[in-house]
Amino acid sequence: MYQLLHWRGAIRAVRGLASLLEIIRTGKVFDVCIIGSGAAGGAAAKVLTEGGLNVVMLEAGPMVHPDTDYKEHVWPYELAHRGAGIGGAGLTDFSQTEFLAPNGFWNIEGEPYTEAPGSKFMWFRSRIVGGRTNHWGRIALRFAAADFRARSRDGRGDDWPLTYRDIEPYYDKVDRYIGVYGSRENIPSAPDGIFQPPPKPRCTDLLVKRACDKLEILCVPAREAILTQTLNGRPPCHYCAQCGRGCKTASNFSSSQVLIPPAMATGRLTLLTNAMAREILMNDEGKAVAVSYIDKATRRDQQVRAKAVVVAGSSCESARLLLNSRSRRFPQGLANSSGVVGRYLMDSVGSDGAGYFPALEKMPPHNHEGTGGMHLYIPWWKYGRKNEFLRGYHIEFGGGRNMPRAGEFHGICHQYEGYGVSLKQRCKEKYGAFIGMSGRGEMIPNENTYCDIDPNVVDEWGIPVLRFHFQWGDNEIKMARDMQETFRAIVEAAGGTYMTRTRRTQMETQTASSGDIVKSSGEFPYGLSIGGEIIHETGTVRMGNDPKTSALNQFCQAHDVKNLFVTDGACFVTNPDKNPTLSILAFSWRASEYLLDEARKGNI
Repeated sequence: MYQLLHWRGAIRAVRGLASLLEIIRTGKVFDVCIIGSGAAGGAAAKVLTEGGLNVVMLEAGPMVHPDTDYKEHVWPYELAHRGAGIGGAGLTDFSQTEFLAPNGFWNIEGEPYTEAPGSKFMWFRSRIVGGRTNHWGRIALRFAAADFRARSRDGRGDDWPLTYRDIEPYYDKVDRYIGVYGSRENIPSAPDGIFQPPPKPRCTDLLVKRACDKLEILCVPAREAILTQTLNGRPPCHYCAQCGRGCKTASNFSSSQVLIPPAMATGRLTLLTNAMAREILMNDEGKAVAVSYIDKATRRDQQVRAKAVVVAGSSCESARLLLNSRSRRFPQGLANSSGVVGRYLMDSVGSDGAGYFPALEKMPPHNHEGTGGMHLYIPWWKYGRKNEFLRGYHIEFGGGRNMPRAGEFHGICHQYEGYGVSLKQRCKEKYGAFIGMSGRGEMIPNENTYCDIDPNVVDEWGIPVLRFHFQWGDNEIKMARDMQETFRAIVEAAGGTYMTRTRRTQMETQTASSGDIVKSSGEFPYGLSIGGEIIHETGTVRMGNDPKTSALNQFCQAHDVKNLFVTDGACFVTNPDKNPTLSILAFSWRASEYLLDEARKGNI
C-alpha cells in the first residue's frame, strides 16, 4: 500500500520519464522482459518488481502524459473541429474524435492487418503506455464458477484447467488494489467482488429499473473500476462523466496511472517506449533468452536479454509475436507445437438498440452526470433456464443529457425539416430523451475464426502482419435476436418507443421508417456486431492441461518453453459475457506470482 506522498511521487517519476527515455541498451541480462504495458503487462510489472526482480518492459508506443494528453475537462468549443475530428471523421469512427484518451485506433498508418476473403474483422490497437486501459469502459465483472466449466455444462467448447476458487483470491487482490464499485447481490451468473459503494442511480437508470422490475429482469448497481472512496492516495470520482477521455486524478483505473507508477517506484523497472517487438529469440536448450525489437525512433533492430519473457501485448498482438518467432525447433511459431496459437479467436457477441422516452423531454434540466460508466446494469438473468441459445449475455445501458458533442443532433436534423430557431427548439426538446442499450454475450469459439500470418504483407517495420478469419455461428445470431427482443420489451415497459430496426436475415434488405435508428453496419442479422468491434478479443494462445490441444498451462506458462508466459486475454479458454479486463488483471497477477515463486526456486 502506498501513502499519498509516495503515490504522487511515483506518478511524477513516470511523467518525467519522457525526458529520460533515451532508450537504454546495455549488455545487462534482466530477470524478466515484459512485452506490453496494458492491464496484463502492468499487473506483471507491479508484482514482479515489488517481488524483487529486475524487469524491462517494451511498449510499442510513447509515454502518456495525463496532464496534457487527457481531455476530460476540455469543452467542444476549445477544439479545432469541435471534437468531430478532421473532416468530421469522428462522427462515424469514435477513434478519430478529438475527445478520446490518446492513441487508440482502428487503423494505424504503416501497421496494417488483413482480412481473409469472406471475413470482416475490426482490430482496435493502442500504442501508448497503459494501452487500452487509458480509455476502456471500466466495467469490472468477474467470471462465474460455471464459466470455467462450459463444456461440462453444454458440451460446446472446452473447460478451463482451473476453477473459480483458484482465481478468486486474485480477483480479490485486484479489487482491493484498483478499486471497484458495486453491490453484493448473490447472483449465480455474476459473482460478488470486494466493492466500494456504488453511485446513486440516475433518472434514466430508475426508468429502466422500474421496467425491469415489471418484467422480472434483474437490474442492479453496476460494477466499475472507478473510485467512490479514496484509495492509495487516489481521490474518488468527481463525477464529470468523461472516463473515456482519460482521468487526470486517476480516479478510474488505468495501468499507466495505477500499476506502472508503483513498479517504477521500486527502481527495478526499465521502461523502453517506442519499442516494437519483432521476435522472441531462443537458445539451443529451448529457452527464451532475448527479445528482438525495432527502436521506432532510429528504425534500428535492437535486442534486450532476459531470463524469462512475459508476453502481454493484447490477444492478437501476442499471437502475432509468437507466430513470427519461428525457428528450427518451432517452425509453426514459438510455443506452438500444438498448432493452437492464433486459433480459438473470440470476441463478445454485441448488439445495440435505443429507445425514445417522451417522459424524459419533460424532465427539468439537472446535473445527473455521475461517473463516466454505468450506475446500474442488467446481469444475465436467465441463468439455469432452457433458452434458445447456449450461454448468456448482460446488458449495458445509459442515456440522458450527457455533454453534447459535434454530430449529437444529426438524427434529429434528418427527421425534421427546417433550420434556425425551429430546428434548435426540436433539438432541445429531444436532447436527453433517449436511452441506449448494448448486449454483450459469450461467443463459442469455432474452427472458422482465427488469425494467422499473412504471407504477403508486412508493416513498415518489416514485420509480417496478421490476417483475420472470422465467422459468427448460429448460436450468436440467436443470442443477438434475444437481445433485440429484450431491448424492445424493456423500452416499451418503460413507456418508450423502440427506435432500432435490424435485419432478420443476412440477405434481408433494410427498410426503416422516418426517424428510426438503423444499425450502422447492417452486416449481420439482428444488429450483430462485426468481429472485433466490441474490442474484447481473446483466446488465441489458450491454456489447458493437454500440451497437444493448448499452448499454456493454468499459470499462463508455455508448455513448450518453461520461461515463457502469456498473461493477456490470449490465455482465455472461453470468453464469457463479462468484459475481460478484470479477469486479465487477475490471471496476470496469478501468473506473475507463480513466475516470481519459480524464479526464487531457480526453476526458470
